[in-house]
Amino acid sequence: MNESASVSAPVPARSPSSPLRDLLPGVIGMVLVGGSVTVSRCLVGAPLFAPQAVRYAVAAVILFALTRAARVPVRRPRGREWLWLAGIAASGLVLFNVAVVRGVAHAEPAVIAVAVASVPVLLGLVGPLLERQRPSRRVLLAAPVVVAGAVLVEGTGRTDAAGVGWAALALACEAGFTLLAVPVLGRHGAWGVSFHTVWLGAVMLTGLALLVERPASLAAPGPRQWTAVGYLAIMVTAVAFLLWYRTVAAVGAGRAGLLTGFAPLAAAGAGAVTGGGAPGPTVWLGLAVVIAGLAIGLRSTGTPAREPEPAPTSP
Repeated sequence: MNESASVSAPVPARSPSSPLRDLLPGVIGMVLVGGSVTVSRCLVGAPLFAPQAVRYAVAAVILFALTRAARVPVRRPRGREWLWLAGIAASGLVLFNVAVVRGVAHAEPAVIAVAVASVPVLLGLVGPLLERQRPSRRVLLAAPVVVAGAVLVEGTGRTDAAGVGWAALALACEAGFTLLAVPVLGRHGAWGVSFHTVWLGAVMLTGLALLVERPASLAAPGPRQWTAVGYLAIMVTAVAFLLWYRTVAAVGAGRAGLLTGFAPLAAAGAGAVTGGGAPGPTVWLGLAVVIAGLAIGLRSTGTPAREPEPAPTSP
């Protein structure tokens, strides 16, 4: 087969394994993402693109070094795989950051957070279709429960029409970060998808920084903000991306999507630990609802998942 041929790699078959072992990486990844909200607040007032470009460039170097140390082969993308990977970087990394920053100018942060918290519904519906499976009734029942719990944790807020638009874009980008990875996880795995997505995002953000921001923008952040960038690069990008895609490959996008309910819980917990005060009754109720949704959607049925049929490849 020609290496540059346009192909669609088969979705990885998921053999029966320990549910906890498959789900735990995704849980940890979402906890890291949710807990990073407090760290990300340090970047308020910093240039939008330049620090993020550095963040993803550093994460790409870390991931490359880890793949070498672990002797994990990283394959070169080919054909349409470039489009899938570039789509992940453009939506989940670049546009998502723009949507959040621009959205909070028109809406209270809770509005954006609630929109993003709705991602389990999209992943539960669309994810299995991309994997050539039927959406799970259990996951479709659990997804709105998890979303409702996340809404209780995050609360609601005021917005205008532009804020609603930015919130919808943030939701689409958050879903795209997972859904666009499904066609390429089979050939590249969690390591390859994470590495290629991160370096592509770094290139895109560097280009935007050069076009939109002044060259001196890299000198604008102070030591505290660069420390935040370093933490985000290591824990929330290199580590969390790898953990998340590992779970998506193991259990599918639909079930993995339910784990995003841990992000708002981690955000609330991090806020309490850093001086935001003890969670109120509504937050505790939201926690209980999220746990109930997870129990519904993640409970093992005791039967192995059907192996999806491989997608046709071009000669």
